[in-house]
Amino acid sequence: MKDIEQIYHNNFGISFYWKKENGTLLDKVQLVFRETGFYLTIAELNQFCDLIEDSLIENSCCKACELRNSCHKFLLKTPLSQVDLAVSMKEIKSIKDLVEGTLFRIDLDEYVYGAGKN
Repeated sequence: MKDIEQIYHNNFGISFYWKKENGTLLDKVQLVFRETGFYLTIAELNQFCDLIEDSLIENSCCKACELRNSCHKFLLKTPLSQVDLAVSMKEIKSIKDLVEGTLFRIDLDEYVYGAGKN
């Protein structure tokens, strides 16, 4: 794992930057979960975060259903218009945590090593 710089992880997946030669490629983030990988810009990660929130709101009608957390009938759009995912509510929440945690760590690092650095 010398070729990556981990940003965030949870029980469902991981996000990281790729390293090349002596540097870290900061222009895109690799997001890996459920045997699926996305290589996204920060803008696309923010868009994915919005799409996840839209999906949670759109599927709130299933609150009373006992199968809600295991049903794979929820469609999750991605920033890539050609790719949508069929996921359970539990998976949507795990993906949400992964994306939000990644964005938080990126913002925190930007502040600590950028604007907040004395």
